[in-house]
Amino acid sequence: MKPSAASATTLTQQLDQIGAGYYKADQPGATVIVMKDGKTLLRKAYGLANLRNKEALQADHVMRLGSITKQFTAVAILQLVEEGKIALNDPVTKFFPDYPETGKTVTIEHLLTHTSGIPSYTGKPGFVAKSVKDISVSEMVDSFKNDALEFEPGTSYKYNNSGYFLLGAIIEKVSGETYANYVAKRIFTPLGMNNTAHEGHERSQQARAQGYSQRGEGFDPSMKISMTQPYAAGSLTSTVDDLAKWDAAITAGKLLKADSWKRAFTSYKLKNGQDTNYAYGWGVGQFEGQPMISHGGGIPGFSTYALRLPKDQVYVAVLHNADRGLPQPEMIASRLAAAVIGKPIPEFKTVMLDEKTLNQYVGVYRIDEKNRRIVVREGNKLVMTRTDGPRTEMQAYSQNGFFKDQNSLLRVEFNRNAKGEVSDVVVHQNGNAVVHPKLNEALPEAPKAFAMSVEQFAEFAGDYQIQPNFVLNVRREGNRYVTQATGQGPVDIMPISADTFNAPDVGGQLKFEKDADGKVTQLILTQGGRNTPAKKIK
Repeated sequence: MKPSAASATTLTQQLDQIGAGYYKADQPGATVIVMKDGKTLLRKAYGLANLRNKEALQADHVMRLGSITKQFTAVAILQLVEEGKIALNDPVTKFFPDYPETGKTVTIEHLLTHTSGIPSYTGKPGFVAKSVKDISVSEMVDSFKNDALEFEPGTSYKYNNSGYFLLGAIIEKVSGETYANYVAKRIFTPLGMNNTAHEGHERSQQARAQGYSQRGEGFDPSMKISMTQPYAAGSLTSTVDDLAKWDAAITAGKLLKADSWKRAFTSYKLKNGQDTNYAYGWGVGQFEGQPMISHGGGIPGFSTYALRLPKDQVYVAVLHNADRGLPQPEMIASRLAAAVIGKPIPEFKTVMLDEKTLNQYVGVYRIDEKNRRIVVREGNKLVMTRTDGPRTEMQAYSQNGFFKDQNSLLRVEFNRNAKGEVSDVVVHQNGNAVVHPKLNEALPEAPKAFAMSVEQFAEFAGDYQIQPNFVLNVRREGNRYVTQATGQGPVDIMPISADTFNAPDVGGQLKFEKDADGKVTQLILTQGGRNTPAKKIK
């Protein structure tokens, strides 16, 4: 039974209210599209396309897609597979004979699924500073091909832009076309995606939005980047209208055979049988009890997210013209999708609960045989941690419901039994709901801070190398001790002994080791049940 025109209008108004609530009229914003059964429920823009000119964003403005590019690269590869020009188990060395020995063990499928072990070039020191320069495909491949693998191919998953850069290079070698020309001829033109292109190779004059980054309380134009650098991993630009055409083509089974589309959306399994929840250019997961295929993107000036719910034929795309300073597009897309399928996510507005109510939720909750969720009270908030995991502050939105913050969909709800006692907690995250029963176990004792002088800490300060392109910096900032990993934000650490620091916000611990002369030589990072050594390099 189809919804009436009136109910469809009501849903559109509801979706518009959700979208409008996240953007300000005088800031960068978003273009948004919501599709159901091939029909448009919402197509709208919020905010400004250009702050200096006060130009309003329009729904057909062109935006950078960032890593949503990867699904187009993956489809191009599968086209070549169907034509018998390449095979998923072909090694990298088949296409690059001068690639080091490591290339013999890395296959095309490893590149597609982020299981190659090749370090990501975007995480290497100095990448940002060099990213404004044009670079040839071969020069970029040369810049990372001699790096040691981070793990044996197929044994682990680590998101990686080098893999998709190589896939673009393979497309060029096999097809005889540039990557930009190939995707235009074989994907965009046949589907009528006239406003989608490798940036710098546009085929239309469609207006583009300016990209921004948050600076203090305001926004400035984002840093420059040469699109030769993201290339097949993130160089495409598009509109929400073209993305809706893309989704319609997938639903109709165009461009690829049914078996290829099925494979493109099947989570890759590691050698140990573990699911990676990543297929070929798409993340694979669940959303409110049904399958979801999705991907996000982040690139200077823009952040993006698009999801598909094949069962209910729902598609949502949210494209921001700011790379930071706005709520996460994933959260907004998820709220829109939840509303479409009749499972709206509650609005998070903080309410104050008394200490007696909060204290009833304090306790230990079972995840599995080994792991627990620990809930403690700190002032008027609950703090939730899991075994060897990060701490998460939660604030109440109802008498039994708590949320992380306005930029996250993580929420928990406590249930009571017939006696009125708290019996379990339901954790809602990424569209999934998991129940953890409350246990009659004592709370683990929190480690106490160790009194460490500035002089004592000085010997630990410095850089510690975990991998060739991944370094932990340990330093003091005023009265705080912090550590910061390459490409990540600073994390507070607390001394709990003369040589050990806790990092509760990320569920980690740093233990420093010395040689026979008493000189600090390395640290051991314990996180997620793994011990990782990092040698001191300066």
